[in-house]
Amino acid sequence: MRKFNSVLMVVIVMGMGMAVSSCTSTPAGKPAKPVLLAVSFGTSFNDSRALTIGAIEKALAAAYPEYEVRRAFTSQIVIDVIKKEEGEKIDNVKEAFNRLVKDGVKDVVVQPTHLMDGLEYHDILAEIKPFEKKFDRIRYGKPLLSSDRDYDDLIAALVSETSQYNAPGTAIGYMGHGTHADSNQVYEALQKKLAGKGYTNYLIGTVEAEPTLDDVIAGAQALGVKQITLLPLMIVAGDHANNDMAGDEDDSWKVILQGKGFSVTTVLKGLGQYPGVQQIFVRHVRDAL
Repeated sequence: MRKFNSVLMVVIVMGMGMAVSSCTSTPAGKPAKPVLLAVSFGTSFNDSRALTIGAIEKALAAAYPEYEVRRAFTSQIVIDVIKKEEGEKIDNVKEAFNRLVKDGVKDVVVQPTHLMDGLEYHDILAEIKPFEKKFDRIRYGKPLLSSDRDYDDLIAALVSETSQYNAPGTAIGYMGHGTHADSNQVYEALQKKLAGKGYTNYLIGTVEAEPTLDDVIAGAQALGVKQITLLPLMIVAGDHANNDMAGDEDDSWKVILQGKGFSVTTVLKGLGQYPGVQQIFVRHVRDAL
């Protein structure tokens, strides 16, 4: 299976309009506004990028109009693909901070769109560390799942967004990415919290770690369901969602589950499209201020 991933993008709101910019500088002679830098892995799936990260950034810009919202991607591979295929230049984290310094920005809030406090999140912090003395203030928002309230809010969003599929005889399967870092425990924690709230037909699996697709299959078989609706537990519906989850190759989750006798529906809708998820990130910025 191909292993592409999620995204990063930022939106600048000007008056009643909205402009999307990958790398922005303050016009000469103008005082530098404080900046809210939204950071994510990145994706070359343009439609999903606009519908998910774009929506998160709109929510951030609407909630914090006193900030200029900028973007940065962490995946240089994705940055290079977008530059080659679309001609659009997107800053990586180091480039974004060099631009902030050049523009005379002194107040920065960094908000990752990552699911967890994992390796990528700590890589972001490490990249920014050498720049910290060049600013009056740098504050950091937390990843999506960072507190008990985050789990509760995410579960509410998952249940709300899947209400049309949640019928007797149906399991709702969510596919996460997974990591070999300790932070992978968020998936097991989410599964337990779902069950604790009575949502026993919601099953969590990951592409690259645990719980696995086999765990999803075992859970569905234990429930005795015949129908499974699959959705990505990822901010965007990118490569993993389109290929590893919903693809037609023999190793996709859809095909494997069909081979086990299940009727499968796939929904290519990333978490970033969920208003409830957008508001978790809005709250994390507020907590950082």
